[in-house]
Amino acid sequence: MSPRAALQGGEGRGEVGAGDPGALALYVHWPFCKSKCPYCDFNSHVRDSVEHEIWARALVAEVGRVAAQAPGKILTSIFFGGGTPSLMAPATVEAVIGAAAKAWAFAPDIEITLEANPTSVEAGKLRDFALAGVNRASLGVQSLQEGDLRFLGRQHSAAEALAAVAVARKTFPRVSFDLIYARPGQTVEAWLAELGRALAFGPDHLSVYQLTIEEGTAFHAAVRRGDWSLPEEDIQAALYEATQDALTAAGLPAYEVSNHARPGNESRHNLTYWRYGDYAGIGPGAHGRLSAEDGTAIATAAFRKPETWLDHVGKAGDGTETAQALDAATRLDEAVMMGLRLSEGVPVARLERIGGAALPALIEPRRLDRLVTGGFLTLGNGTLTATARGRAVLNTLLGELLA
Repeated sequence: MSPRAALQGGEGRGEVGAGDPGALALYVHWPFCKSKCPYCDFNSHVRDSVEHEIWARALVAEVGRVAAQAPGKILTSIFFGGGTPSLMAPATVEAVIGAAAKAWAFAPDIEITLEANPTSVEAGKLRDFALAGVNRASLGVQSLQEGDLRFLGRQHSAAEALAAVAVARKTFPRVSFDLIYARPGQTVEAWLAELGRALAFGPDHLSVYQLTIEEGTAFHAAVRRGDWSLPEEDIQAALYEATQDALTAAGLPAYEVSNHARPGNESRHNLTYWRYGDYAGIGPGAHGRLSAEDGTAIATAAFRKPETWLDHVGKAGDGTETAQALDAATRLDEAVMMGLRLSEGVPVARLERIGGAALPALIEPRRLDRLVTGGFLTLGNGTLTATARGRAVLNTLLGELLA
């Protein structure tokens, strides 16, 4: 069956949502980029050439291998991430989707996302990706300011980015794009003007990330040299608050710390992560979390270097570097850390199922009460939720809660 036929509902069965028992998400990592962005610490690599047919066979083989480990699941989403997946041959994308359609039943509303850079060349391939079975595009716009695009190492102009968004909106049922703020010298007024240009497109989903300096990146080296610095913390806080207010007023409230959507347009794939559902990862450096019927879970990680991963898939039939059993305490911590990122919070029943005990035995009551009294958490209607105040300082909050 072709990917398009499967998407029409011929293979879909079962009403399951992101993160539900019996549901599965599939992440496909394409590790190649034209150039390395100076802020990026993802597993991305620049290569002079890529043998697309070989990579397509390897990815399809990995779909089959993972399907044997997670049989009988309902696939709720596929996410092609990277790297730069829009550099993939559309035939490779179609082959992977087709293999997934043979391996699992597709949920009737399966979400199939592909990340794309908004250069004119890559935007020209969007229609081919849609024909291959992709029904949601995520565009790495990052900025609408020419100088900041150059600073961020992006290879597109603001005009190209806006043109790509327009093409994507005509091509896919659902479109998202990314923006980065808290850039050096950025003011609240300038950022709100930039957000206004983005909102003029009437987006249904925006991912808005605060610039961070990751160790090992070119930006990390530049900041250590004193070449430039991030805005002061009070300015960063003001930019964050302005972002929340502007996007909420525009009908795109934050459903997660950095993600905003009109109701019903949340990223189903990422909801699987945040709701601590099962997901499989294939491709260099991809991670997975697969649970078993006995309540145990396995965390998997693939070889990071593309050539190493490809060699292991070809010779051993498996690109996995590590597969680690997760104990209940680790799973509980992960479920709390992921769930509190969401405005919906995390169901207490989920935590008690994972931890195998009632909530007071899992999280020290006095610590929890202190954070609730301080206005950082709420606990009610069977849900533990970080307030807006708590999500603004989430790392500190988690450190206090899980100490």
